Amino acid sequence: MVTIHTDHDELSNEQFVELRTKCLDARNLSYSPYSKFRVGCTLITQSGQYVSGANVENASYGACICAERTTITKALMEGHRQMKVIAISSDDESPISPCGICRQFIREFGLDIPIYMFGASGKYIKVFLKDLLPLSFGPENLGKQPIS
Repeated sequence: MVTIHTDHDELSNEQFVELRTKCLDARNLSYSPYSKFRVGCTLITQSGQYVSGANVENASYGACICAERTTITKALMEGHRQMKVIAISSDDESPISPCGICRQFIREFGLDIPIYMFGASGKYIKVFLKDLLPLSFGPENLGKQPIS
């Protein structure tokens, strides 16, 4: 069972407001000419940096990339290996959840990652990855430690 949280205990009020603003603004980065379904994502690294991205569609639908994977890849290419939180948003009023591939992609970086899911107006819910992806497969199953 997924526990839904409405707090933002791991963030100061200022960090939370900035995360929400950047995440909602990230929808404007979306390249979604086919579905018109814009998704934005912002993460905060352990060092306090904000990294944003959005979904990128392609005429060959299998070549599309979700906002979460775009953002995490961008953070990795900028040298960030640990995230404090990740947030996603869309134009829907109800918060959206990461797809299965994105859940597994986030999993590479830990199970206790808070995921903030914002609706278009900024209302949100928070869950932890371990609740969205129970009994998951991760680096430790290969005898490795999560990226740090």
